[in-house]
Amino acid sequence: MYVRPAAAAAAAFLGFTLTLLGGTASYAAAGPGSAAGPLGLGGPVVYAHRGASAYAPENTLEAVDLAMRLGFDWVENDVQRTKDGELVVIHDDTLARTTDVEQLFPDRGPWRVRDFTAAEIARLDAGSWFGEEYAGASVPTLRQYLDRVQRNRQRLLLEIKKPELYPGIEEQTLKVLGEAGWLDARHVSQRLVVQSFSADSVRLVHGLRPDLVTAFLGTPPVADLPRYAEFTDRINPWHTTISADWVAAVHGLLGAHGRAMEVDTWIVDDAATARKVQEMGVDGIITNAPDVVREAVGGF
Repeated sequence: MYVRPAAAAAAAFLGFTLTLLGGTASYAAAGPGSAAGPLGLGGPVVYAHRGASAYAPENTLEAVDLAMRLGFDWVENDVQRTKDGELVVIHDDTLARTTDVEQLFPDRGPWRVRDFTAAEIARLDAGSWFGEEYAGASVPTLRQYLDRVQRNRQRLLLEIKKPELYPGIEEQTLKVLGEAGWLDARHVSQRLVVQSFSADSVRLVHGLRPDLVTAFLGTPPVADLPRYAEFTDRINPWHTTISADWVAAVHGLLGAHGRAMEVDTWIVDDAATARKVQEMGVDGIITNAPDVVREAVGGF
């Protein structure tokens, strides 16, 4: 669990960060074992999980903007689909935890994303649960989210969430990415990774767009890793499930694009664990508290 900093402390840190960075940091392309951290300081790449979600409501545009102001250009999000076919950015397949859906629609339980239209979801408050200062924040559509990340000159680790609930979501996600200008050579080579817990979903995305960088979320046994290397470039595991030997085994394989495979681990929110996984050789760390991790593994 993480503890939200006092407002004054957060403001002070943010002011310091912006003064030091002079804007958004830019990360170099990373390779196994030598991931370039913020400002090229040598640590793993730091991904702001659901935006800067320790300090702003997860998966909102506010969390994306805060990650940018803190100097992080890689953000992670979750994509699901509404009843009327709109892709929206939200982690849970129900709306109850992070919105006021139970108050607005008390008779619609269990409040599944797929049972509500995009217009209904747009009415929800996705910020008050986190803090009064975020009252009125909304659940963004994928297109709104992409436009904000683009405006901020950030990069995106996009998770297709529970694809088994949404047949065809892979094709639809790629369609929206294309319409938003995210499938050109520059975005595909430098600014976009698509991941999922579903190996079938990752395999399908790779088949539809072989040029895209993809990642599988999980910790396959070493013996199974070569099968994953056929259709993906990265294996992204929960940090408690890995060892230095396992990371080395991933690095020892060539992925779908003929380059050594990479490892981005999650969810790491404290300095000690960040240093531990860094010592294991991970290429990236996905975190709700990116400032904490950056200071620990590639900080100032």
